[in-house]
Parts: sequence; structure tokens; C-alpha cells
Amino acid sequence: MTLITDIASRRAQTDAPLITPLVERFSPRAYDPTAVIEPEVIRTILEAARWAPSANNVQPWRFIVARRGTEAFAEVHGAMLGFNQAWADSAAVLIVNIAETVDAEGNARPWARYDLGQAVAHLSVQAQHEGLHTHQMGGFEAETIRAAFGLADGLEVVSITAIGVLGDVDALPEALRERESAPRLRKPLSELVLVGE
Repeated sequence: MTLITDIASRRAQTDAPLITPLVERFSPRAYDPTAVIEPEVIRTILEAARWAPSANNVQPWRFIVARRGTEAFAEVHGAMLGFNQAWADSAAVLIVNIAETVDAEGNARPWARYDLGQAVAHLSVQAQHEGLHTHQMGGFEAETIRAAFGLADGLEVVSITAIGVLGDVDALPEALRERESAPRLRKPLSELVLVGE
């Protein structure tokens, strides 16, 4: 059994000092299928999302929280595609991230997806601080989730976040095992900052 227990080997090699949850954050696929996240910890993670900034403070994010072993979890997992479905069943929780893209009067909320992204980032950093790991996914059938949970018009399923405790890398399919141990790479700031230092 190979566990990712050496967090130091997964630490980001940053060019400037960052807070520990950001340095140690990575997106695992190997989760412990027996680990349970206590409800108060999930509440804390969601509270971090609640306090993210948003345009005009409209907070256009909504979440479906699906704990492993529930019908909601089975519905969300069943809507996943390809590799995501191969490993995400061992996560303790799947959170569907939803943007409210239209207000009650039918007006578009152009920043809703951006604001949702900020909320999910807050959620992810808080989860890391709690000793958990997150993995963001885009490979899923949004309409399947929409139908399963009866989502209203104006609510857009944008992503799914898996949350859990690190598990056995050897339990993953071979192609995913390779990804799990691949070096963590990022473009240099010189490619990302168009103007300024």
C-alpha cells in the first residue's frame, strides 16, 4: 500500500513565501474510502465559502453537499465522466458548485461564475487548513445533476469538488497512479503577469 504521507514531497516550490495551506495544497485522486468528515468540519469549510467576496455582495453561489454513502453522492458520482468516476467514489464528500447566473428579475449576473470560483477557492484553502484535500473536477454531465436535484433555471452547475483524506495510491488505475506522483509544475510569473512586476 502506498500512501501519500510525505506531504513535503508534494509541497509547491514557490518563488515567494506563501501560507502553509497554499504551499501544501494539491489535487489528489487517492482518497481513503473509509474516512468520514465530521459535519462540523464540513460546516466550517462551507462557512469559508460563505465569506468569499462577490460583486455587489450578491453571493451567487449554491452548493449540493453529498456525503459518501448517501443517495445524493450516488447521483453526483453517477453524473461524472471517465477518469473522474474511476476515483471519486472514495472521496468522503462531493460538493457540486453552482452559480446563480440570473437574478430573481431575470437579469444576468455576469460575475457569478467568477464569484463562485472565489467561494470554491476559499472552501479549498479552509479544507486544506483542516487537514483535508480537495480536487476540482469539470468532467461531468451537468444536465444529469440538474435533473437529479431539480435545479431551477438560472442555476448553472460549474464544477464538482471532491474532499477527503489521503488514501492508497496503489488502489488507483495505473494511468492515474502516474498522475498522482507526477511533478507539480506551474508557469513562471514572467509568463502570467502581462504588465508590471
